[in-house]
Amino acid sequence: MHKNKLVLATLLIAFVSVVSCRPKGSGSVVSGNAASKAYVAPGKYDEFYNFVSGGFSGQLSVYGLPSGRLLRVIPVFSVDPEKGWGYSEETKPMLNTSHGFVPWDDLHHVEMSMTNGVADGKWAFVNGNNTPRLARVDLRTFRTAEILELPNSGGNHSSPFGTENSEYIVAGTRFSVPEDGNSDVPIESYKESFKGHISFVSVDKESGEMNIAFQLKTPGVNFDLARAGKGKSHGWFFFSCYNTELANTLLEVNASKKDKDFIMAVNWKKAEEYVKAGKGKKQTVRYAHNKFDEHTHTGTSEIKKEVTVLDVSEFPDIVYFIPCPKSPHGCDVDPTGEYIVGSGKLAALLPVFSYDKIQKAIADKSFEEEKYAGIPVIKYEAALYGEVEKPGLGPLHTEFDANGNAYTSFFVSSEVVKWNIKDLKVLDRQPTYYSVGHLMVPGGNTKNPLGKYLVAYNKITKDRYLPTGPELSQSAQLYDISGDKMELILDFPTIGEPHYAQAVAADLIKDKQLKIFDINDNKHPYKTNGEAEAKVVREGNKVHVYITTIRSHLTPDNIEGVKLGDEVYFHVTNLEQDWDVPHGFAIKGANNGELLIMPGETITLKWVPDRIGIFPFYCTDFCSALHQEMSGYLRVSPAGSNVPLKFWLGEKSAAQ
Repeated sequence: MHKNKLVLATLLIAFVSVVSCRPKGSGSVVSGNAASKAYVAPGKYDEFYNFVSGGFSGQLSVYGLPSGRLLRVIPVFSVDPEKGWGYSEETKPMLNTSHGFVPWDDLHHVEMSMTNGVADGKWAFVNGNNTPRLARVDLRTFRTAEILELPNSGGNHSSPFGTENSEYIVAGTRFSVPEDGNSDVPIESYKESFKGHISFVSVDKESGEMNIAFQLKTPGVNFDLARAGKGKSHGWFFFSCYNTELANTLLEVNASKKDKDFIMAVNWKKAEEYVKAGKGKKQTVRYAHNKFDEHTHTGTSEIKKEVTVLDVSEFPDIVYFIPCPKSPHGCDVDPTGEYIVGSGKLAALLPVFSYDKIQKAIADKSFEEEKYAGIPVIKYEAALYGEVEKPGLGPLHTEFDANGNAYTSFFVSSEVVKWNIKDLKVLDRQPTYYSVGHLMVPGGNTKNPLGKYLVAYNKITKDRYLPTGPELSQSAQLYDISGDKMELILDFPTIGEPHYAQAVAADLIKDKQLKIFDINDNKHPYKTNGEAEAKVVREGNKVHVYITTIRSHLTPDNIEGVKLGDEVYFHVTNLEQDWDVPHGFAIKGANNGELLIMPGETITLKWVPDRIGIFPFYCTDFCSALHQEMSGYLRVSPAGSNVPLKFWLGEKSAAQ
């Protein structure tokens, strides 16, 4: 039998065995009091904000817990016509890369900014998996504030993972590739030419601005997930690695040949010392750094051309490999920083490694005789605290509560398993519906987990919701973990394909929300200071419309003198200064999108008419009882026409 078929057959047999042995009481429906545990009455707030990856949507979605109510979709890497993200002239630069304008990405993971090892409610960091990027979302505005492209990377899956005080957000390449600038090599030269890179991105404590501090060049393995050490292990990072076979074809077979792959332990404090001592090498690269200014309401994009790289093979005390069951996904550190859990996707056990034992093994040089690509390999037994026996099949990801317990998702056996970190005993297991990937406990990756709830993010939902054609809704399931036994209390659908998520207490964020933009602080170069300053100005074939919105009219609402061949720029200023009174703007025939303008903000829509005629424009966001009347007309005349440029509101017209 072909090897991959044999592996799948073995897993299927084991899956049937585990399902048939599920404990009594692990039913497929929730208990009678579950509805009350998930119910949030009308007008009441949820306990938690839950920030969930949008997967292939490229966006970040926000849900309330325990209700499961969708609160907002935050556009990040993909264009969003609802909010004009990537369509307005101000936001287009945010989607710039070294490849040009890239209006989509694959967002998998979320990381809250932290202070002293716990979420501080300032920022959420997210990854772009496809065109390697990191983004920072401002939690005052729920808007993307910054996007940073990552050079020397073939995919940004092992990202973003932060240190205890968000000194660094770290990103590992999913696909090892040749270094930028030296990449035209035969694919068959993989073992010699392809390298992995880990990017250490510094975060300014006040502004949040990100910059690539340095990169580590590693052997050409693929990186899956990671976690920073905490407490006693602060200063270290731990990455799961697969494809240690260095295969470049049919990876489902050729990257699963060995019994073990690795957890890569990185002494980032030591690497930082080497960089500060000037040991890093400057490399010429190209990558985009995009920032959004909330004063000018405008994004800017800068192409940067240099990065500092440390080759770990030249510094033997930075990186160590630890054998782990093959094809590991999760690599998770408990709240004390002592225990590191590795999750081999094809394993039927869970290894738990000890930070203290890892340090002793390094001191004692308790290494395998053969290095891996010049990197020391710590002996498995020397680093191992112990193994969780027969926990389930297909372990993926582990989070923790505040009571010394761990929760691991099992993809093949479709369940979440609770176990004790100290004695490694399984305490409870509950089914998921179906094929769970990541899971999330509020604060479950921090020093102080909040516990109470666990959310499982499932890949298959064939019988959970009303059918919607060939593609079904994506699924999340909420469990109450406040007692000894986990209890399923809610199903709710999600945007895109959810991967990882993080939740924070609502009280940490909700009272810090920005409600309006102070119009007096608006520094946009095309801001209109009140209706009296509204105007239309021609500059060659460019027509600039300085237009204002207020309940319930646009100023001006009649415009003539635009000609075929002109480019029209609508610079829309929302004059409102009340909370929750955005206005929209759209014009017939626009081939990009609409605008959504918050109170006190100015945003620009570029429109190029393709024919002569009368074009209505209007407010797209309901604002008042007379919202329907909030509209106007623009006349487009033939090229070379002598129709004068004029505009008006009411009976009065003004010519340029």
